[in-house]
Amino acid sequence: MPKGYWVAKANILDDEKLLKYGKQAEIAIEKFGGIFLVRGGKHQTKEGVDFSRNVVVEFDSYETALAAYSSSEYKKALTLLKGGAERMYAVVEGYE
Repeated sequence: MPKGYWVAKANILDDEKLLKYGKQAEIAIEKFGGIFLVRGGKHQTKEGVDFSRNVVVEFDSYETALAAYSSSEYKKALTLLKGGAERMYAVVEGYE
């Protein structure tokens, strides 16, 4: 079964909101067995809009990644972040 991924790029507007969001998002990620592959770090945007923060989370399946995003735990995280970041966010299916 192909793995699933959260792929996020963000410009942070409110560090306090980001901190609260991050703690709550980790609860959802852990509940669904997600593993951070990328969480910040150096980067170079080669095409398109530049974002200051990049995150990739791996899940056991695409369906699990979707379920984690739709979970009550993650919805709470999104409420905590509201207005705290400009983001590009995708749930992506990987290869088997």
